[in-house]
Amino acid sequence: MHMLAVLATRVALQFDSPFGPTGVDVDVTTGLGSGALGAFFTTLVVGAILVTFAPDWTRTMTARVVDDTVGSFVYGVVSLLFFVLAGVVLFVTLVGIPLAILLAIVVGLVWAVGAAVAYLAIAERLLGADESDMVLLVAAAAMNGVLTLTGIGGLVSFLVGATGFGALLRDRL
Repeated sequence: MHMLAVLATRVALQFDSPFGPTGVDVDVTTGLGSGALGAFFTTLVVGAILVTFAPDWTRTMTARVVDDTVGSFVYGVVSLLFFVLAGVVLFVTLVGIPLAILLAIVVGLVWAVGAAVAYLAIAERLLGADESDMVLLVAAAAMNGVLTLTGIGGLVSFLVGATGFGALLRDRL
């Protein structure tokens, strides 16, 4: 049955719709490239803000990521699942839609900060703690961008982001 569905899909994709051309043009490289650039610049900008305005806190968080990687990862994944579930529940109610949108924005910002911290921790472990903050920052942003560019590295990027997200939430909660 599965093979029949695959065959039917392939045949259907070879022909235009009876209502005119489908106009479907899937370009994977555009999606991966823009995602990689977004990941690179997000890590670069958020990391630069952290290193400039909160260097001591950033060093404390990177140490927490290194010291308790598994605990931070588990905390991050469980927290993310909770926030997604809470967002869906809020979104279902008509009154909760603005709160769901606000929750998504806050979680996205905390995720970006957590990912930047986690990538800074990895860069520090790879290059050494005696490197300048700017070198570590560019290395962290490059790692995030390259991982996102590879496609399967997006999963690794998610795991790193979840670890940083968990470390931040454990510190605040």
